[in-house]
Amino acid sequence: MSTKMMMTTTFALTCTLVACGGNMNSLSEATLYADQVFDNASIYTVNESQPWAEAMATKNGKIIFVGRSEEASKLIGPKTVIHDLDGKMVMPGIHDVHIHPLESASDATHFSLPEYASVAEYQDIVADALAKNPSVPWLIGYGHNIDGLLALSQSPRIILDEVSTERPIIIMEQTSHSMWVNSKALALANLNQASNDPIGGVLGRTQAGHLDGVLYDNAGNLVMDIAMQAIGSEGERNYQGFVEYTQPELLKHGVTSISDARVYWQRGQLDTWQQLAHDGALNLRVSLGLWAYPDANDARQIEELKKRYNANYSPMLKVDQIKVYMDGILVNTTAAMKAPYQESWLELPEDKGLNYFTQARLEKYLDALEPVGFDFNIHGIGDRGIHEALNAIENVTSGKARHRITHVEVVDPLDYKRFKQLGVIADAQVAGDFTQPAHWSEMEPLLGAERADHLVPIASLADNGATLTLSSDWNVSSLNPFIGIANALSRAPESISLEEAIKAYTLSGAYAMRQENKVGSLEIGKEADFIILDKNLFELTPAQIKRVNVLNTYVKGERKY
Repeated sequence: MSTKMMMTTTFALTCTLVACGGNMNSLSEATLYADQVFDNASIYTVNESQPWAEAMATKNGKIIFVGRSEEASKLIGPKTVIHDLDGKMVMPGIHDVHIHPLESASDATHFSLPEYASVAEYQDIVADALAKNPSVPWLIGYGHNIDGLLALSQSPRIILDEVSTERPIIIMEQTSHSMWVNSKALALANLNQASNDPIGGVLGRTQAGHLDGVLYDNAGNLVMDIAMQAIGSEGERNYQGFVEYTQPELLKHGVTSISDARVYWQRGQLDTWQQLAHDGALNLRVSLGLWAYPDANDARQIEELKKRYNANYSPMLKVDQIKVYMDGILVNTTAAMKAPYQESWLELPEDKGLNYFTQARLEKYLDALEPVGFDFNIHGIGDRGIHEALNAIENVTSGKARHRITHVEVVDPLDYKRFKQLGVIADAQVAGDFTQPAHWSEMEPLLGAERADHLVPIASLADNGATLTLSSDWNVSSLNPFIGIANALSRAPESISLEEAIKAYTLSGAYAMRQENKVGSLEIGKEADFIILDKNLFELTPAQIKRVNVLNTYVKGERKY
């Protein structure tokens, strides 16, 4: 069915001020007339009772009309601004409920590496970075790929030691789930051959048992915390990176609401967000997921997290989510699996991945923090990690929370239906090419053919009634939501419809952020968060959708891009 036909068949459902109980003749002129009318448009509302409209009117930042142009004309007064959109598509603002907007834009990183390179190429880049940054207490890099690093002929630690043993070097792998360090960094972190693996992490070792310079998952997080504290001024860097780069980029791509998926509150990131809100610098809506540190004392951490809950910190900022990791990631062989990996980077006996949080420990946090008002954003990639997270929610929650499991890469089909049964949101990221079916076979050496099939099963979860959200996990994947939408349509057998993909990025995202009564669809009474596109998504192929441009982004009726 064409867009025009869909619009024609749904206009009969239009709700005007009169039809909804208002009396236009009895209202004062100031109350009656709209501030803005957006006319001659293809408006996709994500409102099931009125999917399409050709005009929308706003007043004081709220939507006061959605429907036919001839009805909208009655709301036009002498001061009304009229926007003739010449048939352009309008839709609700995008929600990205899993993104890392501070750390991904901070300039704390001194250099970047290619994902794959030779020993000499890596050493040349690191040596150049050392020369260009002679006074930094830690040299911090980013970008390599773990399998490429481990395939090199020398120990990762030795590769860096040949460049410098006098200055500490730490390099984040491109997924952020491992760190590559030299001997000086290990010494400053008090890590040596006798050190035990931390909770949620593994110290990489040679066959002789010596540390090889790769710190997996939380082992790397702990050392990165030391490095970030040593260089200082993280808050200022994060603030400026968000204001000058990240927020403009998000608005440029139509994103009007985000959830920071890992707020390192012990490093001052919560303070940065609160300062942004205090300064009036937030032009989009933000919910924060406070990081539950895996190595913390539970009783003390729970009490600290309770103190920080604030669902009404400002009109644009809420501190109302907890971020918990159940496991690591597949390419590190640290995602928690029900059966062992066929190959393991960690060379552990019967390696089934690792737990940052066990089921019992997650239950303790849910039991303590859900009654405060927190919703949990739970990192779950392996089938065991996801299963244990679902078990914990089933065992202790009230059923009123809006917890979500994010990533959902390997899901036991027996658990598909439990998402709906338990009211758990399935949050997936498909903007990265590595999630596409053509790349599933790359996981076969680690998982075998059966488990490597149907990775990120968004269609299976949706078919079983799960509330589905789609997000970016930027900067692991692009923050452009139209790449995610396009990929969601083209990953058969785990593809979904365009309507489902748009809802996952809009109304379902608003539900996950507890603001579906305020935004997420274009309906009378909601705040006017919407975007105008250069092309109609319903008339494009997935490849064309990737190239769609946002012409304008509005938040509370004000044009922010």
